[in-house]
Amino acid sequence: MLVLLPAPSPLAFWARRQAHETAVHRADAESALAGDPAPLDPAFAADGVDELLVRFHARDRSRVRTPEPRTLRVRTTDTGDVWTVRLTADEPPRTERGGQGADDPADTELSGPAGQLYLTLWNRLPLDAVTVTGDEDLARLWRETSAV
Repeated sequence: MLVLLPAPSPLAFWARRQAHETAVHRADAESALAGDPAPLDPAFAADGVDELLVRFHARDRSRVRTPEPRTLRVRTTDTGDVWTVRLTADEPPRTERGGQGADDPADTELSGPAGQLYLTLWNRLPLDAVTVTGDEDLARLWRETSAV
């Protein structure tokens, strides 16, 4: 069984996974119909960012790689969540959440409301939907290689 996140039961795991899957597909449908996805609950969106960074891209099949070690920071402006993503050429991204590494220098930082970050990191909104500080090439590399 695929286990991306710890959960009290397989039912709880799949309910959570499907909630995020549905939210991304809802954003796709809303974008196709109205142009702008509806806002997401900030706590739910932060949970989805965590799932993407800590679980999906920690797997060997993540294609996000950099020729030399690089650091991407993701910071929500509404929930206070912070993730530090360490990228290399040979390993899948390694993400530290919370205070770990949050004050260390980063090559690039993406910041904004959790809902905007969620949809941007899932490639449903353009990079200009969030604030990009530092090396914009690293942010573009994420967009080009992070499809799940």
